[in-house]
Amino acid sequence: MPLPALRSALTALALLAIAVPAPVTASAQPAKRPTSKEVLDSSPPADWRQPVPENTLYLDLPAGRVVIELAPGFAPIHVDNMRKLAREHWYDGTFIVRVQDNYVTQWGQPEETPKPMKTALEKLAPEFTVRGGAKSLPFTRLPDPDAYAAEVGISDIFPAARDAKTGEAWMAHCYGIVGVGRGMPLDSGSGAELYTVIGHSPRALDRVITLVGRVLSGMDHLTALPRGTGPLGFYEKVEQRVPVQQVRLAADVPEAEREKIEVLSGQSPTYQRWLDARRFRQDDFFIRAAGHIDLCNAMPPVRAKQG
Repeated sequence: MPLPALRSALTALALLAIAVPAPVTASAQPAKRPTSKEVLDSSPPADWRQPVPENTLYLDLPAGRVVIELAPGFAPIHVDNMRKLAREHWYDGTFIVRVQDNYVTQWGQPEETPKPMKTALEKLAPEFTVRGGAKSLPFTRLPDPDAYAAEVGISDIFPAARDAKTGEAWMAHCYGIVGVGRGMPLDSGSGAELYTVIGHSPRALDRVITLVGRVLSGMDHLTALPRGTGPLGFYEKVEQRVPVQQVRLAADVPEAEREKIEVLSGQSPTYQRWLDARRFRQDDFFIRAAGHIDLCNAMPPVRAKQG
């Protein structure tokens, strides 16, 4: 073949090689992460647990039931006092007295009609932090940075923070977390007056109020209430208040009548996979993964009991 023709043929072959891409093997394609739903759907039953009956309150309102799991690991004295109040039926007939938009729903006995206690105490020393809790409490640390604490994570099912220097640990103010109302004196809270966060997480309240638990179900009954028109969202008229019909410990309710829910353990392998799925979401809608998760968006999920 003459030299010009040979050159022409070689050029054509080179162009053809460029134009036709090499076949992509299946192993070369990046693996797609499972969605958070897929992680939960494939989780073993052992990674879930039912609320502890002795630590679970059923708050019954006209609209329905609110289930609160208490956290004796963070506030043992207040939780014990709240058990006494429930067994005295002290909470029955109290009211939701305050609903402040994007902040809290609060309930208790109105100031103008004080209600005596029998075995419970009216004042308790604050339990804002747990001394030594940085080592004694279970803790799944989040690697994500936090604006309010050096370390944040999940302790059992509760959002928490800790300080390695002081050894303290404390629960964080996230949506659905239950706190003890108090006045200016630090010992003025007893667990008789309670609130839950219904809006953006007011983390500036961490370590200045005793936190005692987390709402597991029924948040809609607390968030859908009319907002109070008085200062701080307090109801200005008696008829605006929402009655608390009764509060019972799950342990005092026959097992067959208890709420059939379960919560994912924050110390389980499934929880770690669920966190990863939420931190790096690859759903069709999420075209860009955040690569980050906030503490208050990392609380272990709750579902209807399986099986």
